[in-house]
Amino acid sequence: MNKLFYGDNLIIMRNMSAESIDLIYLDPPFNSNRNYNLLYKNTTGLPIPEQIEAFCDTWEPDYEKSETAADIPNIMRNYGIQNDAVQFWYYLTLALKSTNPKLLAYLVYMTVRLIEMYRILKQSGSMYLHCDPNASHYLKIIMDSIFSEKNFKNELIWSYHRWPAKAKRFQRMHDIILYYTKTEEFTFNQLYQEPTESSKKRWAGKTQRVTFDGHGKRLPTIEEESDSPGVPMNDVWRIPIIAPSSKERLGYPTQKPLALLERIIKASTQENDVVFDPFCGCGTTIEASIKNNRQWIGCDIAIHSIKLIQNMRIQKYGLNEPVDYEIEGIPQSVEQARYLFEQDPFQFQYWAVERTGGFCSNKKTADKGIDGRLYFETGKTLCNMVLSVKGGSIKPADIRDLRGVLEREQGTELAGFICLKEPTKAMIQEADAAGFYAYQGIKYPRIQMLTVQDIFKGKTWRCPSAVKTARKDKGQAHFAL
Repeated sequence: MNKLFYGDNLIIMRNMSAESIDLIYLDPPFNSNRNYNLLYKNTTGLPIPEQIEAFCDTWEPDYEKSETAADIPNIMRNYGIQNDAVQFWYYLTLALKSTNPKLLAYLVYMTVRLIEMYRILKQSGSMYLHCDPNASHYLKIIMDSIFSEKNFKNELIWSYHRWPAKAKRFQRMHDIILYYTKTEEFTFNQLYQEPTESSKKRWAGKTQRVTFDGHGKRLPTIEEESDSPGVPMNDVWRIPIIAPSSKERLGYPTQKPLALLERIIKASTQENDVVFDPFCGCGTTIEASIKNNRQWIGCDIAIHSIKLIQNMRIQKYGLNEPVDYEIEGIPQSVEQARYLFEQDPFQFQYWAVERTGGFCSNKKTADKGIDGRLYFETGKTLCNMVLSVKGGSIKPADIRDLRGVLEREQGTELAGFICLKEPTKAMIQEADAAGFYAYQGIKYPRIQMLTVQDIFKGKTWRCPSAVKTARKDKGQAHFAL
């Protein structure tokens, strides 16, 4: 059962069996561009400029999200969600379409995924949604619609301390986690916390036992000596954030403490239950599951995350692939790459860009022929190679278009073209006509082409300072892709 999936969690969840998961924890970052930027930087060692966030803005409204927003009412009805909730979604869409389109794009993205999470969760299952404060109140309404407000259990407060920064507001020192169950018959293991000093003095190790007679009449309270482990845990969890110098830190921008995930797992699962994290990032949920003898499934759209989890989380517990766990979605052959393209063309683009060391564009439309970039330094100047990926038919016009991108993009010195099929002679001639880029006496073809077969043979781009090495430094992981 233990699996790591590389790919879009929506597509992966749609292929998962109904009522197969005991616990879902998710931490879907609202500002995902920044998270991916820093992950790319930390795992490759390559610098990323600040303005790159505009290049890969996930939450720009586009045609696909507009179509999905319009289809969500039908999806809700098909999943048996009450009509009042369907109507609310309709009016929410109208309200946000002009006032806050980026938030609407995010909520569209999240809603279709939350519906699938409800489907795959067992009747006795629980779900913990770690919320960004910019969207938590909207997400709670959507969760009430999908899971029903009667299955809302807690708004958990994760409270922590960190170095304060000056701001014209109170210091933000907590996160919100929404805790829902699928039904009223759910797994819950009571956790305890240390009682306060006043409670210790008051009870002095005693507990109260309340009894009733045969007619339901309450009998006098009896006090008994007890070896109580503490008092039942409340909904404010004081768990320290991960210190910058901590060995636990992996350099992932939104990394959560292992203690936080262990608490959630211990409360809502039994040994060998299945824990699922659809946005597994650096894999804290995976490690917490391994430590507590739970089965686990993790999913992430970034190959950097999958490599980080495999190398920094799983291996230290002595687990081996494929005996103890499986990785799915990362092509290991041309045939598998072709299958990925047929199943999910956009994920094929992501894989091809990341597999060759690049930084992906998250835009699925209007990308101006740019599917990714690879950054390299020339002295103190940060330059880039634009990358274009084609999984289907290819033609000389594709290279001419790429040359046009190369000419107009500031700071772009090179261009790379990745394809499943072998390029034609005319395409090679078009690439050669673009000439060379010279740096420190070395000439680099301005337009380069790689087939998927070339990639599996170990061929890569020719550009300055683009070689990555595997090393471990101050708790941050760097991987050769």
